[in-house]
Amino acid sequence: MNPLYSFYSRSLANGSLFAVLAAAGFSLKAIFVKLSYAAGSVDALGLLAMRMGLSLPLFLLLGWLSRREGRSALTVQDTLRVLWLGLVGYYLSSLFDFYGLEYISAGLERLILFTYPTLVLLFQMIALRERPTRRTLLASAICYAGLGVAFIHDIGTVGFSVEVIKGVAWVFASAVTYALYYLGAGLMVGRLGSMRLAALAGSTSAVMVLVHFSISSDAAALAELPVAIWGYAALMALLSTVLPIYWMALAIQRLGATQTAAIGNLGPLLTVLVSWAVLSEAISLYQLAGLALVLFGVSQLKSSQAAR
Repeated sequence: MNPLYSFYSRSLANGSLFAVLAAAGFSLKAIFVKLSYAAGSVDALGLLAMRMGLSLPLFLLLGWLSRREGRSALTVQDTLRVLWLGLVGYYLSSLFDFYGLEYISAGLERLILFTYPTLVLLFQMIALRERPTRRTLLASAICYAGLGVAFIHDIGTVGFSVEVIKGVAWVFASAVTYALYYLGAGLMVGRLGSMRLAALAGSTSAVMVLVHFSISSDAAALAELPVAIWGYAALMALLSTVLPIYWMALAIQRLGATQTAAIGNLGPLLTVLVSWAVLSEAISLYQLAGLALVLFGVSQLKSSQAAR
């Protein structure tokens, strides 16, 4: 058997390929957002509404394809949990992230979002009333030290300002809500199935975003936006929303949440490289050092989780 085909088959079967594809898809989101902001006058909520509006038919298609998956009927508790996942996942988390990208670089945004494993562990410890170990505290400190070093890059590029601080705060809020989504998805995927959960949570988020936009903005203004922005929104909907959500659910189902998150280590590196190649964002020693510290800290954090 061809070794390359054998490797592909194993990766597909054990879920690692889906985890890599999910990390790559999510890493492109910030790039599409930055390109959209550069292409015309569109705000965070308008761009998010375009993304989720174009994603909704695809989520509904996933729902139809998953009609035989997770055959148990939705209970009231399941419905409430799906609504919660829709709220914190691709509604609030995405909205906060889009706000943050108005002020900071794509590379720094991905590093901040990548601190979510520390937040997942913190929330788990609060729920279980456990005290963090020294190794856990040290790993978390390394992660946030890496963010501090990478932050120097953005300060050096645009100068110290309230806008940069605001961008960091928005993206960190996105990391908090994404950590809550990640915990909830890990609990629900076994009961509902990967495709069904992706369809339900994604559709719920899309409806929430569109309701928010219809109340607070003028939908007619979107028709006047450049075609390029609609193109980026469409790519974002397919490559950085629906497919990665589905791939991540498949990976969690096969690998578990911890190993899926470990493979997600590729995300920040991919974002930094693509932002350099596509957006011409400079890569400084501060950014590389911060990236290395964050990756090392997250790897140590996950090792401490696996050892427990």
